[in-house]
Amino acid sequence: MKKYLFILSAFPIFSLAQAPAEYYSGTEDLSGYALKTKLHNIISTKTFNYHYDDLKTLYGQTDLDKYYDYGADNTTYLLDIYSNNPTGTTAYHYTLNNIIGSANAEGLGWNREHMMPQSSFNNAYPMYSDLFFVIPTDARINQLRSNYPYGKAGSTVYYNFTNGSKQALNGTPNATYTGRVYEPVDEFKGDVARSLLYFAVRYEGKLGNFNFTTNANDPTKDQNPLDGSEEKAYENWYIAMLLDWHQQDPVSQREIDRNNSVFNIQKNRNPFVDHPEWVSTIWNQTSNNVVPAAPSSLLLARNSAYFVNLTWQANSESDVIGYRIYQDNVLVATSKTNSVSIDHLTPGTSYNFTVKAYDNSYLESPQSNTLNVTTLATDVFARDLQIVKYLEGTGNNKAFEIANRTGHAIDLEKYKLGIQLKISNYFFGEPTELEGKIEDNQSFVVINPNANFSCFDVSNAKFVSNAPALTFTGANYVELSYKSTTIDAVGSKGVDNTNANKSLYRNANVINPTSTFDSAEWTAYASDYCLNLGTLVVNDVKNKINEISIYPNPVADVLNINGDVGKVKSAKIYDLSGKLIKNINDPFINKKSINVSSLFPNTYILNIDGRSIKFIKR
Repeated sequence: MKKYLFILSAFPIFSLAQAPAEYYSGTEDLSGYALKTKLHNIISTKTFNYHYDDLKTLYGQTDLDKYYDYGADNTTYLLDIYSNNPTGTTAYHYTLNNIIGSANAEGLGWNREHMMPQSSFNNAYPMYSDLFFVIPTDARINQLRSNYPYGKAGSTVYYNFTNGSKQALNGTPNATYTGRVYEPVDEFKGDVARSLLYFAVRYEGKLGNFNFTTNANDPTKDQNPLDGSEEKAYENWYIAMLLDWHQQDPVSQREIDRNNSVFNIQKNRNPFVDHPEWVSTIWNQTSNNVVPAAPSSLLLARNSAYFVNLTWQANSESDVIGYRIYQDNVLVATSKTNSVSIDHLTPGTSYNFTVKAYDNSYLESPQSNTLNVTTLATDVFARDLQIVKYLEGTGNNKAFEIANRTGHAIDLEKYKLGIQLKISNYFFGEPTELEGKIEDNQSFVVINPNANFSCFDVSNAKFVSNAPALTFTGANYVELSYKSTTIDAVGSKGVDNTNANKSLYRNANVINPTSTFDSAEWTAYASDYCLNLGTLVVNDVKNKINEISIYPNPVADVLNINGDVGKVKSAKIYDLSGKLIKNINDPFINKKSINVSSLFPNTYILNIDGRSIKFIKR
């Protein structure tokens, strides 16, 4: 057994008054990757995401130099950690107006630097404009830093910059990568480390889909330090260096102030500025060479045409941190619990599923039993997520509402919103990736932060973004996609569309998304119309379920129905595997009840014209 222990020295205490009360609620008594996941859930919820161009002015709130060359009253000059000389004279200073595209020498202007290169995440939002790791730096140093990782400069130095930072061959201890690195000055190494550790927490759930294998066959040339894991996030040499830098350069007042300023804008925080001790608490892991036991009792919890729910017996080992789910021997999902939904399946198709556990050393167990499942030929649920409202109104009044009527909770990590723009030709702007989960029969709003609808408070939206997809006009084509496949769309590609100053509401009889826009599926309202934005409207599933209730539940023989069901055409009863048990046409002629005395004791789903209610038969 080998233990990696990073002992952190005591950090200076500043007057913090930072995070709102209860912001970190639920982190008590957590450690290791469980703490990291909890922090991810906190700092990725209800955030505001801005356009890359917005950073040009937002830096005036977050990155003014009030600490080194200027005092607390400075409202003009930016702090650039790549060129500032904290122990001597800084060679040049920039105002917001000095932004440029490129430079052939230092001191000509600044531009926006992604501390984690944008190629890592394919230029997608919200990563693309996240203020916690996108900072203003000298344009020339930014260019020469390129996509190289941070590191300790070795004996071969290619560039010495005016403040003492360097571009050189990697001299970081135990590094597998031997290419070029950029080494900042000591004063800002902790700032860099805590920004990159924030990145690892903020984007947990997406890290495995980022570009972390740029030179998989030759690690000496692999300049992207991500290792493909969601928990540890970085390669061993890199995480060790970041923890070392974090220890050597404690949190400064500048970082505390910046954390508060970014929080005012993005509504989230860097937890390692608020709680430096959490770095060691999370990444101080005990590793061993004992492979976990194979998960047992892999079972089908629910079957459908487009998804299956699986469960298995949880492993008893304390160091097991997750499970990998394989579909026909291909890894398709991971889960931190002993259950998962596997979706985007084909109706009437046979699949083989297995599960493997993995521990905090990333040792993988043998596989579980193989479970063969044939999906149902049909069912009552939607194939996928669906855009149900599209609002294009005055100024920045831009919003979508997206509904889940698939019969199961959906992981949003592989969904994104895209937009087609036009200058001289049509092209797609940087996409907006979604995240988190959406429960069945629920919907969520994606809205521009500068919107001002009379019926909806921006802070109530699940996603608030000024990324390109939320700056559409009625001429744009916009789409919801899963991986690289278009799921649903408003407008048509390659043309100027005619949806300006309209609120489009999906007709209630349209329950499935379509990749080809059909205006007949929508009802158009005037500009800024937003009735019931954020809730599935009267004709949609959620509220219809609220309008109809059943009693008694549990039931013995007769299930009574409350609500307006006089025009209902059919009632169907399914078991939890999705199997149709009972089908009744015109069920409520001269009565408002269903006889279920012939059913075996179990849990069932009553589906009334597409609306589902769960009940228990005694």
